[in-house]
Amino acid sequence: MVANIYTCSYQTPLGYLNLAATESHLVSCLFSDIAYPITSEQPGVLQQTITQLDEYFAGKRRQFDVPLQPEGTEFQRKVWEQLNSIPFGKTCSYMDVAKVVSGEKAIRAVGAANGKNPICLIVPCHRVIGSDGSLTGYAGGLWRKEWLLAHEGIRQPAKQLALF
Repeated sequence: MVANIYTCSYQTPLGYLNLAATESHLVSCLFSDIAYPITSEQPGVLQQTITQLDEYFAGKRRQFDVPLQPEGTEFQRKVWEQLNSIPFGKTCSYMDVAKVVSGEKAIRAVGAANGKNPICLIVPCHRVIGSDGSLTGYAGGLWRKEWLLAHEGIRQPAKQLALF
């Protein structure tokens, strides 16, 4: 049985975040320049997400607790789970994530999984940077990554967090 998917868009200082959810879980949160059409019914999880995004952009929320259900491979879900351990105001490198998830040789696979994160911002893929502290890659655009890190108080050179 396929679950109903409900959609809406949330206006941020960085453009729209297009949200999609089932009755009980957020399944997608992606930056876009175009708004999703709003479905007539809106489950509570979408309102909860919007409330928490309001708090985040107002500087009052540092961690999200919306129920999530991202679709991806087992490896991708493992990477996204690890991203959730990166605290607000900190960064880590792709290599740090690779070492925890699967070993140093998985660094490219970690980068690819990070780029396919369907729940950006809430699953903080923007907090992953290059080993040299550089801002490398972000599906929403590097300018958004830079803005989000600055919003969280991270200025270059980045404060890196060792995950192991």
